[in-house]
This record gives sequence, C-alpha cells and structure tokens, in this order.
Amino acid sequence: MPFVALLDYGIGNVHSAKKALELAGAEVALTADRATILEADGLVVPGVGSIASCIQGLAAVHGGELIGRRLAGGMPVLGICVGMQVLFETGVEGGTSTEALGEWPGSVTKLEAEVLPHMGWNTVEPGEHSKLFAGLKDERFYFVHSYAAKSWEIDPHPRIQASALTWATHGERFLAAVENGPLSATQFHPEKSGDAGIALLANWLGTLGRDDRKTL
Repeated sequence: MPFVALLDYGIGNVHSAKKALELAGAEVALTADRATILEADGLVVPGVGSIASCIQGLAAVHGGELIGRRLAGGMPVLGICVGMQVLFETGVEGGTSTEALGEWPGSVTKLEAEVLPHMGWNTVEPGEHSKLFAGLKDERFYFVHSYAAKSWEIDPHPRIQASALTWATHGERFLAAVENGPLSATQFHPEKSGDAGIALLANWLGTLGRDDRKTL
C-alpha cells in the first residue's frame, strides 16, 4: 500500500481528498511535517479559492520548497484544482498578478465563457500516453473553477517523453490535466468525480514506484 502525504496548509478539500485516496488504495497522512512529506511515496497538493490565498498558505508551511525538493529527487507530486494552478509561473485574478511556484512556465487566467464558474461535470480529451486516464476514456469529471491554464509552453525534448496534456472545453479550451515527469495535476476534483475520480487516483498511485528516487 503506497503512503501518500496530503499537504496540510489550511486550504483545500482535505477530508474528501483523504477519503478518496484511501478508497483508491493509499495510506494517507494529512500533514505539513517536512520529514513525512519528503519520505512519502507521493505528495498531493489540494487547493480551492484563489491562487493568492493558496500561495500564502503554502508559504506558511514552506510548501513550495518541499514540492521543489521532491521534484528534484524525481518523487511524485499531484496537484488538484488550485493545487494545479499554483504550479505555473503566475496567476492573474481580478486584474492582479500573483507570482506562483513556477514549476511550469505560463500563466493561469480567467476563462472566456458565458457562465462562470465552470461548475459541474465535463468530458476531457486525455493526452497521448496518459497514465492517469488509462481505462477512463469517455468518463466525466467534476470541475469548479473560473481560471485555468490555456497553453503549454514546454517544448518537447527528443530524449524525454513528451508531457501528456489533457484538455477540456468550457467557453474555450483549457488544460484539464498535465503529466510531466514526476509532476502531475488535474484542474478538476478527482475526489468529487465518483468512481472515475477514484480510478484516476488509483492510476496515479500505480505510478508511485521507488526505484527512480534520488537522495534528497
């Protein structure tokens, strides 16, 4: 049974996320403890509300540093909803730009849609070679957001497998999920997406091998 640290920084649907991860087959600790986070098989970063408030909460527990340390060692991290948005360089909300974690280039901006927030079930277009969406073709997932990343700015490298990019559409096309080496994220909420969400989390847990870890 893989051991997953669910980052506790005062923000996010932590209890429903914990339950969903347990149903998917993980042992889960809700924690901000440095040693626990760096030793866990996987780290999940939840998030709701604004990018600015999430960045503030992460800073209080050195979350950005811990995420960076894990990724430097090839150790898996999964962001959920605003926990995905904070992985980009900036978030622009209400005309204000917030510096985010910068693990991925690009900005998160407001969706151009007649109805916001984008709330409810939606289909997605899974990326080629996606592991998260294995066996989940044509499933629907639950979204609650008004902002999203709309482009992917990392050029493919001939010696590295290209990132698996999953898209959805609400008014315009946006990134619904990204799988980029040890760092993955979903704009939707797997923990609110019923059996499909549990299956996706189980797929992620299945990638948590320990063989490619580096010493931190």
